[in-house]
Amino acid sequence: MSAVIRFRFGLVPLDEVTPWGERNVLHWFGLTQGWYCIDIDGHELLRYSDHTMGLWSTDSAGARAHPWVDYYVVRLWEDVLEVLPHALEPVPEDLVEFVASESANWCETDDPAADAALSAHADRTVDTGYLRVGPYLRWWREAHAEDTIVIAWRHTEDPHGEISFTAPECGRASVSTEEFVSAVTDFDRSLFDAMQTRVTQLASTGPRTDVELNVEDLHREHKDRQTWFPRALSRRVCTDWDAVRAGARILSGQGMV
Repeated sequence: MSAVIRFRFGLVPLDEVTPWGERNVLHWFGLTQGWYCIDIDGHELLRYSDHTMGLWSTDSAGARAHPWVDYYVVRLWEDVLEVLPHALEPVPEDLVEFVASESANWCETDDPAADAALSAHADRTVDTGYLRVGPYLRWWREAHAEDTIVIAWRHTEDPHGEISFTAPECGRASVSTEEFVSAVTDFDRSLFDAMQTRVTQLASTGPRTDVELNVEDLHREHKDRQTWFPRALSRRVCTDWDAVRAGARILSGQGMV
């Protein structure tokens, strides 16, 4: 039985959005300031633990209103769309083990033949490098038995002992490809519905007097970004799986002499 996946987010109130730089600039990206998590198989990925929340609630900034990663929601959306075409490309059955493997187990090599394998692996990794101690997230499609997207994650230990998450240290869940696409579709629609409300309000009332905002640019970017998801969904990647096989053998040590 496949799991259920859902992308959840919230936006900070419009009058609390933090402007950028010395000129106090607001723009579409910045207006997505908020928080988010990924619900999968009963776990909330990107939800901070009670330990972490307890540490942060006692600092000078006061208690946080939510337990999830706080950043610009559009960053998660962008990273999802970047991985989406690769996540939807079925992985050949004989390469699933390699795609699911951890790079820490590979041989160190500068052999250029391994590049195809490294790229195929990296293309299915969701970037969380902008977060402090962000989890390692990977998605790939297995269509040889049931048609599913595998969601894998692994947390790294914070050397300062401050940041930890509620989800298990590592895990893996499978969700039907149809369910996965539906979840990304809902995420895209919900984000743009929320941002349309903001764009409309700012066009009607104008920006706060303490910030700089080009409303025409805001409209233009909103319209352009609405095309990103359909383009990502329709994009078809064609991985050279024979090259990946050769590279995988090298990385695993089987092709080394």
